[in-house]
Amino acid sequence: MKTWKAYVIESGKGKHHVFPGLCKGCGLCIEKCPTKTIRWSYNLGVYGTPIVEVQQDPECIACGICQNVCPDTAIVVERLAKAKEQGKEKEKQVN
Repeated sequence: MKTWKAYVIESGKGKHHVFPGLCKGCGLCIEKCPTKTIRWSYNLGVYGTPIVEVQQDPECIACGICQNVCPDTAIVVERLAKAKEQGKEKEKQVN
């Protein structure tokens, strides 16, 4: 079984894990992104087509649409916890 390395970009409210070995360059994620945070990269994927990259843009809302429309699961979105929730977790650990 082959494992793929991912580029991890923290952008806005989430972390994007982009797997260039899986991206075929279809552009569905770029087309559907409501905040236009995803763009074409200068790097080529396994099919010789440009892959996508996520800009480190604070406008990203980590909605996960890019993940849902990707036919090859080349993008995984990990939503970051809000600052208030992180503070509560730290309080629980201290008590």
